[in-house]
Amino acid sequence: MVEKIRLDDIVAIAKEAGEAIMQIYRRDFNIEYKDDKSPLTEADLKANEIICNSLVKLYPDIPIMSEENKQTDYAIRKDWDAYWCIDPIDGTKEFIKKNDEFTVNIALIEKNKPVLGVVYAPAIEELYKAKEGKGAFKNGERLPLKTNENPKERLFVVASKSHLSKETQEFIDKLDTKEIEQVSRGSSLKLCMVASGEADIYPRLAPTMEWDTAAADAVVREAGKMSYQFENNQPMVYNKEDLLNPWFVVK
Repeated sequence: MVEKIRLDDIVAIAKEAGEAIMQIYRRDFNIEYKDDKSPLTEADLKANEIICNSLVKLYPDIPIMSEENKQTDYAIRKDWDAYWCIDPIDGTKEFIKKNDEFTVNIALIEKNKPVLGVVYAPAIEELYKAKEGKGAFKNGERLPLKTNENPKERLFVVASKSHLSKETQEFIDKLDTKEIEQVSRGSSLKLCMVASGEADIYPRLAPTMEWDTAAADAVVREAGKMSYQFENNQPMVYNKEDLLNPWFVVK
């Protein structure tokens, strides 16, 4: 399936959604709260509409899973060979705070793993893209951009800006290196920092959903890194019955 997808088409969709998001970002906007207490803005809904409509038009046979859509029952989706996994705005809290660190995430999942991903941060004009077997790129430059030659001397760790858990901090404090440089960043940009080599490791010992990570995870894998489940050190898997991710470490 993935070979039939034009990555440039998905980039164009993400950019169109990003443009619509930025129009709302620059003015006052309403904030609602979903049943799980997570925030929702008109920008989330507008971006979702653009992405879903565009994908249906281009690839009508591929089902869509989006954070902002009603979820398909597992009894049906367990038989999906491939599907789109979308978060129209990852980092809605960052969007509301107006700190620029939010992304549009579009991934193609095939046989439970991300094989294509586009992550677009419209406020800072960072675009990450990857397609299985074709490499990963940030604004046109192939990833990774840099490699840490002395991880025992110094590790660059990225952690969540709005969701740093006690368990994550304890994990970071126990890392086997002389010096730790810790930075915080919003949204799926954390996974992208590991993909690019700007960070060596991103531990997430706190809840996330599959759509939070899928697109950036595709970038991570094509950059030669991996997102590992914390409990068993196996690669992350997608389209599980429970769409909540396990704790994970990207490195």
